[in-house]
Order: sequence, then C-alpha cells, then structure tokens
Amino acid sequence: MTRVPERPGGRGAEPLAYSISDRRHLTPAEVLSDTRVLAGRQLRKVLRRPMYVVFLFIQPVLFVLLFRYVFGGAINTGHLSYVNYLMPGIIVMTATFGSMTTGLGLTEDMAGGVVDRLRSLPISHAAILIGRTAADMVTNLVTLVVMIGIGLLVGFRPSQPIYDFILAVLLTLAFAYVFSWISAWVGLASKNPETAQSVGFIWVFPLVFASSAFTPTTHMVAPVKAFANVNPITLLTNAARDLMVGGHSATAPALWALVWMVGLLLLFVPLAVRQLRRA
Repeated sequence: MTRVPERPGGRGAEPLAYSISDRRHLTPAEVLSDTRVLAGRQLRKVLRRPMYVVFLFIQPVLFVLLFRYVFGGAINTGHLSYVNYLMPGIIVMTATFGSMTTGLGLTEDMAGGVVDRLRSLPISHAAILIGRTAADMVTNLVTLVVMIGIGLLVGFRPSQPIYDFILAVLLTLAFAYVFSWISAWVGLASKNPETAQSVGFIWVFPLVFASSAFTPTTHMVAPVKAFANVNPITLLTNAARDLMVGGHSATAPALWALVWMVGLLLLFVPLAVRQLRRA
C-alpha cells in the first residue's frame, strides 16, 4: 500500500487518501478467482435469507396451479395434454423472472455502498457482475429443479430421452444467464431497488405472456401473433417443449434462441460493465 502525498498546508495536514497497488493487467486466473469469491459471497447471502428462497418459489408455483387447474381446460393444445404443454413454458418463465433478481440485488448493493467498496478494491470490475450473474444462475438451477418436481406432482410427464431433457434445462439456464446481464444493466441504470423492480417487470411481462409459454400462438390476433413468433421466449419455450415432450424438431427454435442469446449478450455485457464504471 502506498501513501498519497499530504495536502499542502504544512504541519498537521490530513493525507489525501491511500491508494492500493494497481492491478491494471489482471490475469485470467485472477479474474476467475475474483469471480469465484464474489459468487460465493452472493450465494452465502441468499442462504442467510431463507424467506427470500421461499418467495422465489411461490410465484411460479401459483402460476402452475392457476394455469393447470383454472385455465387449462379452456386452452386447446391439440394432441398434447395441457400440463405437458404448460410446464416447459413455466420452466422458461421461472428462469426468466429469476434472472430479474440480478438487477434488484445490484441496486440494493449500490444503495448500501457495497458496490462502491468493491470498486475501491484491486479486483476486476467485470468480476463484480460475472460473480453476481453466476451466483444467480446457480439459484436459478435450484429453482428449476424444484419447479420440475412440482410439475411431476401435477401430472407433467416428459416423454423424450433424458439427454434431451437436460439439454432443454441447460438452454433455459443459458437464456436466464443472458437475461441476468440485461437485468444488471437495468438495475445499475435505475439507481434504486423500487425503480429497478418496476422497470424490470415492465419489459419482461409482455415477453413472457405474448409468447407460446401458456397458449399456442395460433390463437392470437395477427399483430400479437407476429410478435410472439419472433419473441425469444417463444423460441426458447418451443425448443424446450420439443426437447421435453416431443411433437416437432427442436433444432430451428433452439438455433434461433441461441442467436438471440449471443446477440443480447454481446450488447448488454459491455453496457452493464460500462454502467458499473459510471454508477
């Protein structure tokens, strides 16, 4: 640690500040180490808030029960039972909503001064975001496992090979990870938790509900149908549904979903890192 020269003014003047040796040229191993530490910090924080974990599951469970037992009988899904049609969409929705906690958590850390303290340390600024998004992906994985268990209890019966099912879950996790970066940028730009929560759900809700997650797009009016058919939530849901219960080839929707993921990641990772530096 090196000391910055004292303020001019003679004897008894206070020092300007203390600076920590710079790490401008971080090695990949150092960035990985910083990321691991920060991801571990976030996971420990989640485990210390058991009610937060409980509330992660309440909303998707309510959606399962609502659509399975209230709306299910009124929605025509052709040869596929509604519960088998519904659960892949619920899984995608759960992961998407789960990714929104990234931005909310970052705004809470900003308000509490945690982000400022982390930025003052000789660590990678990108690791602050990578660690947070990685920890949220782990949380999302646990949530998806629980939701799959709930689905089995209400009659969900996957019919495809286990490796296809696992591929569907991995695609969903990758998609949620991309959306965590969008949420991170929204949260850092919003400055406070209330705004971050409102802004986050304002743009996510239309994507989720104007999609094939709960009902086939063929039942929608023309303008909404046109939007839904190119909606990344629809593409991912269709791919996950085909990989879990079959019906069509998953190749085309999966590839288009990957195109969306790559494009969004290339756009929002730099935006989030830049916003962190400016925050």
